[in-house]
Amino acid sequence: MQSVLTSMRALALRQPAADSLRLLHLSAVSEAARKGTREKARKKKVKVEVKKVGFIPHNQRNKKINVKRADKHVDDSWKQVPKDDCYVGRYYRWPVYSVSEAIQCHRETHHPSMYNVPNAPLNVDIELNMQAEKITRFVDNFQRMAMIPHKFEHGEERKIIVFTKGNNEVMEAREAGASLVGGVELIKDITSGELLLSDYQYVIAHPNILAELVALRGLMKRKFPNPKSETLGTNLAEMIVKFSSGISYSASKDEYQQNFGLITACVGTLDMEAQKLEENIQNLLQDINTMRPKREGRFITRVLLKSPPSSEQLKIDPFVYVPEMWDKSSARVKKEEVKKQAEPAEEPQGAVAAN
Repeated sequence: MQSVLTSMRALALRQPAADSLRLLHLSAVSEAARKGTREKARKKKVKVEVKKVGFIPHNQRNKKINVKRADKHVDDSWKQVPKDDCYVGRYYRWPVYSVSEAIQCHRETHHPSMYNVPNAPLNVDIELNMQAEKITRFVDNFQRMAMIPHKFEHGEERKIIVFTKGNNEVMEAREAGASLVGGVELIKDITSGELLLSDYQYVIAHPNILAELVALRGLMKRKFPNPKSETLGTNLAEMIVKFSSGISYSASKDEYQQNFGLITACVGTLDMEAQKLEENIQNLLQDINTMRPKREGRFITRVLLKSPPSSEQLKIDPFVYVPEMWDKSSARVKKEEVKKQAEPAEEPQGAVAAN
């Protein structure tokens, strides 16, 4: 009986302690819940600030944005021909001038009574269709030097260094106007650091020194002479004249329209004779046409003559100097004709050897 009483007393004493513990636990849970709800309410009250985006350059913008851009290949063949001299230009075809007429028009605008720049440079803009043989392929950007028959002041510093052996070749290069001519000793000076290749814009070499010149391949990189860039050959005088007084030009594809290429080059000054300027333009167009891809259609699409400070652009017909279309059948005929011409020349040599 006594044990039962003691156990009841113990339970009576433990109950208030348990209630107090439970109360403490409930108070902690409620505080945590209140804290969470308060934080959510504060977040709802915070205003969302819209950040203003300033101007972003075209090369830093998101590439996924598709912007509709106008086709840079201008085709105005569907427009009507103007019937008089007074018309709104954008509604009619561009007038096509001969080279002599375009030069005369620029001379009139540069007369002392107008712009007063009679010796202004004559620039030519040549638009190209850079599509290759396949529709998904395009012609790579290229840089060339076109040889012209009539020199003019191009305003560029062109130092030429020539590598060759033999007294005759050295004398020929010096007479042609090379800045520096040498052989093995010149290669040693460059490897030792006494002479800097960066001081020279063009490097020309004769095949007789090509074995020794390989040591400088790492220093020259793209400047290393090769037949494709026409910096390696036996005719040193012709190459030196070409790189010292020729027209340097480069064709580059448009960033957004890969099949459109543009060449801008200076062909002379307005105070030169019109015939000389026309011959320079002809040689430039013929040199560009050598880079033509083997596909049908036009490569040179449009040619414009400009002369700063005037903004006037005069269209000329380039197909007077170069073929308009490339035809596979005509190319095969030409190859067969070359073979036929080569065969008779080989037959007499064989007959002589037999005798």
